[in-house]
Amino acid sequence: MIAVASIGCANAETLSAERLGVLYNLDDASSQEVAFYYAAHRAIPKSNVVGVHLGGENILAPGVFAPLRLRALDQLPASVQSLALVWSRPFAVGCMSITSAFAAGYRSAFCEPGCGLTAPNPLFDSEGWLPADTVGWWPAMLIPSDDAAAARALIELGIAAEGSNPRGTVYLVRTRDAARNVRSETYSETESELKNHLPVVEMDDPSERDVAGAIGYFTGAARVDEISHIHFLPGAIADHLTSTGGVLTGGKQMSAAAWLKQGATASYGNVSEPCNHLEKFPNISVLLHHYLRGETVIEAYWKSVAMPGQGLFIGEPLARPYATHRQ
Repeated sequence: MIAVASIGCANAETLSAERLGVLYNLDDASSQEVAFYYAAHRAIPKSNVVGVHLGGENILAPGVFAPLRLRALDQLPASVQSLALVWSRPFAVGCMSITSAFAAGYRSAFCEPGCGLTAPNPLFDSEGWLPADTVGWWPAMLIPSDDAAAARALIELGIAAEGSNPRGTVYLVRTRDAARNVRSETYSETESELKNHLPVVEMDDPSERDVAGAIGYFTGAARVDEISHIHFLPGAIADHLTSTGGVLTGGKQMSAAAWLKQGATASYGNVSEPCNHLEKFPNISVLLHHYLRGETVIEAYWKSVAMPGQGLFIGEPLARPYATHRQ
């Protein structure tokens, strides 16, 4: 294994298992099963694991959600700085994603109007990771649990990635979908910033052949037809810029969960129409800058989205392939 040159040094405040809260749905047996599996395999303290009654709908009403969130946060130790949400439904609260709603509380400014600019992220491209203490946010990442075996495999990928320093390739894909290809304007700058740290391949069209050793894959499309050809390394991150990738079930576009099923360790997608404002999608350069410094995937992904109110973060939050030291 070829070690990747670190970009800077991971801050001592990077997230640890002791600072991660795990919430599960008391109304979903697979949610509880996966949550306990995760806590055991990531050495998360029992006091950090809390069950909440969420029902089984895709979308929670804001008025129903607010007291649930307060009760859950009240039961967690004061040291908790971030959350793993272990369920597949609900994935939204009104027009906000469930991960952003748990992070900051439901506020219409985070998702209305959908096609306008929305409330900013105070954690964007920030240093350190004490969000609950500094800005009163508990950034969250969803571990989908509807398929318990797939959830366990995802967790094991995150664990396998720890400190592996993979010399994987980052793929930046241009598509012919003009509305969803807007992020490609950032590709040249991203490649320039990463070229001394990881191989970067810019593609003008998706590959119809196997794509090996991917540590990152970013594109813009309603559906990623080539996804079955992509082979991800443990700790890999991937997402597609489209309107409703965060609608995990029943959507008309490809769900971000498809990336996890293919072997990615984390992804992102919106739950309500964001239009194609770049601020509402991951800034690839910022995302990889923080990831390569040794930060966990939840830190890196959250720091990469300037307006995350509609965006669902999914994956194994503690994955840290470029760890400079173990917590």
